[in-house]
Amino acid sequence: MSVCKVEVDPAELGFDAARLSRIDSHFAKYVDDGRLAGWSLAVARRGRPAHVAHYGRRDVEADLPVTDDTVWRIYSMTKPITSVAALMLWEEGLLELTDPVSRYIPSFADMRVYTGGSAANPGTVPATEPVRIWHLLTHTAGLTYGFHHAHAVDEMYRAKGHEFGAPRGQDLAAACDVWASLPLLFQPGTEWNYGVNTDVLGRVVEVASGQSLDVFFQERIFDPLGMVDTGFQARDVSRLATLYLPKPGGGLVRSAAMGDAITAEPAMLSGGGGLASTLYDYHRFTQMLAGGGELDGVRLLGPRTLAYATRNHLPGNADLQTFGRPIFAESTYLGTGFGLGFSVVVDPAAGKQLQSPGEYGWGGLASTTFTVFPEEDLTVVFLTQLMPSSTYPIRPQLRTLVSQAVVS
Repeated sequence: MSVCKVEVDPAELGFDAARLSRIDSHFAKYVDDGRLAGWSLAVARRGRPAHVAHYGRRDVEADLPVTDDTVWRIYSMTKPITSVAALMLWEEGLLELTDPVSRYIPSFADMRVYTGGSAANPGTVPATEPVRIWHLLTHTAGLTYGFHHAHAVDEMYRAKGHEFGAPRGQDLAAACDVWASLPLLFQPGTEWNYGVNTDVLGRVVEVASGQSLDVFFQERIFDPLGMVDTGFQARDVSRLATLYLPKPGGGLVRSAAMGDAITAEPAMLSGGGGLASTLYDYHRFTQMLAGGGELDGVRLLGPRTLAYATRNHLPGNADLQTFGRPIFAESTYLGTGFGLGFSVVVDPAAGKQLQSPGEYGWGGLASTTFTVFPEEDLTVVFLTQLMPSSTYPIRPQLRTLVSQAVVS
């Protein structure tokens, strides 16, 4: 599938072409000096592609270039897709945001909350209310990730084999039971912490719909949107980009252990980070979002549902700086809240980035990112393969470079 072709003068869409070219020249330097292997970019406005670019290599060692159809691991950019799936079921009356998760996953009944002590001997108290669907969508359930290395409960996840992914052979239902057996970091709804929330949400989608997550995605999202190369397994390995880590002292080193995982059929269908995709496919997804839930006559969500999901749902309209735990996340904390599956800008001045109120999006572990700019009717998708995403300030730089190119 060829990526969307740019057949319009950027000026027709309110861009200064010379300013748009700054994006390419800036990120070309990342490749030329060895910080990134390669990247793909799509900027669209008013439903039309304004700028599409590729640069560098999808595989440095094999000297293979980035192409229109390069396949990328999108990791946590899977989360908005899973969130959309849950919102679709909400619209159909198959679940409610206030439903206890235990209605779909019985092991989530009678959860306990960490109060102190070591990973081997934690103190806990009963949860004062159930973990609910909206807690999963907003990352306020008290769940965590083993890779944070910031808390005793993180260590407990790692002890169960959950750091990046699940133990070999463990499916999603079994993984959810493991997470439910461990204490929550805090009482549900009282804080924000990035964790396996969306993986659990994926299991809720399975139970509520009666379909496995891969089948639901394929039949209800990917096929309708024409996302032909997105899935839990990269079947055409010849088009797959290599996953890299920064090498101490400069340059890149392949991450074969994690990188090869996407080439095999997974036991656990990770709604939180398991998909691979292409620039064309994820561009299609963002166009559906920008279109209020509809693209090319296919409607996945109603516009009121999407508007509701992309407002800040943190209590008191708080941002992540005040409501979140000081750990790694796919977004800045200052001035950024969180909706039902997306980060949402609530105070651009606080974040000290060139933003507008209501911008929403998310990113992935390998430095991928997307943003929808409702005020500007604009979307951007940037795909690369460098882990972790906190290595370089790609996201704020991209946001600034895109925004400064809009002149009308």
